[in-house]
Amino acid sequence: MTFPLVPALRGLRRSRILSAVAAVLLALPSLMADSRTEFLQLLDRPRVPLDPQLAGATTANRLVRTPFSFVSEAGVRVPGIMIKLATLPGPRPVVIAMHGTGGNKETQVEYLERLAQAGFLAVAIDGRYHGARSQAGTGSVEYIDAILRAFRDGKEKPFFFDTAWDIMRLVDYLETRKDVDAKRIGLFGISKGGIEAYLAAAADPRVAVVVPCIAVESFSWAVDHDSWQSRIGTVQAAFDTAAKESGIKNPGAAFVRTFYSRVAPGIDGKFDGPAMVPLIAPRPLLSINGEIDPRTPLPGVEICAEATRAAYRAAGAEDRFVLRIQPQTAHKVLPESMDAALAWFVRWLKP
Repeated sequence: MTFPLVPALRGLRRSRILSAVAAVLLALPSLMADSRTEFLQLLDRPRVPLDPQLAGATTANRLVRTPFSFVSEAGVRVPGIMIKLATLPGPRPVVIAMHGTGGNKETQVEYLERLAQAGFLAVAIDGRYHGARSQAGTGSVEYIDAILRAFRDGKEKPFFFDTAWDIMRLVDYLETRKDVDAKRIGLFGISKGGIEAYLAAAADPRVAVVVPCIAVESFSWAVDHDSWQSRIGTVQAAFDTAAKESGIKNPGAAFVRTFYSRVAPGIDGKFDGPAMVPLIAPRPLLSINGEIDPRTPLPGVEICAEATRAAYRAAGAEDRFVLRIQPQTAHKVLPESMDAALAWFVRWLKP
C-alpha cells in the first residue's frame, strides 16, 4: 500500500525521513536475523503445565460467554474470557483481543461479541497487573508500580514483554481445545495491547493474522527526535520516580534510553518496531495508526512500514501488508477502523 507523506510531516525534511528509512533497510537483514531468536531467549522461562480452569458459561443473545484461566509461568495465572456463537460447530478460527494501558479484558467484550457474531471464537485476557490481575481491578497503578520495580531490579518485564509471553502461552492453551482451529489464530490489540500483539506475533509464527492498532512505531526514532514524551506519559509516575532515584533532575533522551534498557531492554534497538514488525511477513498484517498520534509519531511509523514492506516484497506477499492511516486522528481507533480490522480477520481467517 502506498503511504504518502501526509500533512503531519510538514516541517520535517523528506530527505531526512527517507535517509532514516534507508539506514534501517540497510541494517535490516542482520537485525532481523537476530531479533526473533534473541527476543525468544529474553522471554523464555519454564513452560509449566497450563492447568486450564473454566468457570460457568452463560448464554445470552445466542452467544456463549465462558470465563477461563491458565498458568503462563510458575505462580502466574492469567484470567480470560471467550465468547462464541452457541449454534456454530467447531473447530473455529480464533481472534485474541488485547486491551491498552488501564484497560482490562472486559473493555474488549463489545468487540469480542462482534467477532463471535462473525463466526470467530473471540478471546481476551488481562495484561500483567491489569483487571483481575490487580487488586483494584481497574486502572494502571499496579502496572506502573511493577514497571518501577523492574527499573530497580530487572526481575520482571511488565512493560510489554511479560504480556507478550502470556499471549504465546494463551496460544499454547488454545491449541489444546477441540473447538479451535489452531492454524487460524488472529491477534488484535490496541495501544499497549497492540505493541504486545506485534511483539508476540513476530516471535510466534503460530499467530496467523495480526492487527495492531495505534501501536506500531519506532521507539528509537521517537527518542532521537524528542518525540518520546507521550509514550513515556503512559507510565509517567514510574519514569519520574526512576529519574529521581537516579539523581536526574531533568530527564531527557539519554535517561529515556536508560529507562527502556531496564524495563524493556532492546525496545529501542533490536526489538524496536522496524526490527520486529517485518518478522510477521508473510502473514497478513493490518497496522492502524493515527496521523497525528503523539504516541506513535508518523515518521517512526513510516520507518517501520518501509522495513515491513521490504520484508513482504521479499516474501512475494505485498498484498498481505496494509498500513491504514486515520486522517487527523490522535491516539484513538475510529469505528470505521474497527470495522476494517474485523473485515481483515474475515478476509484472511475465513470464519
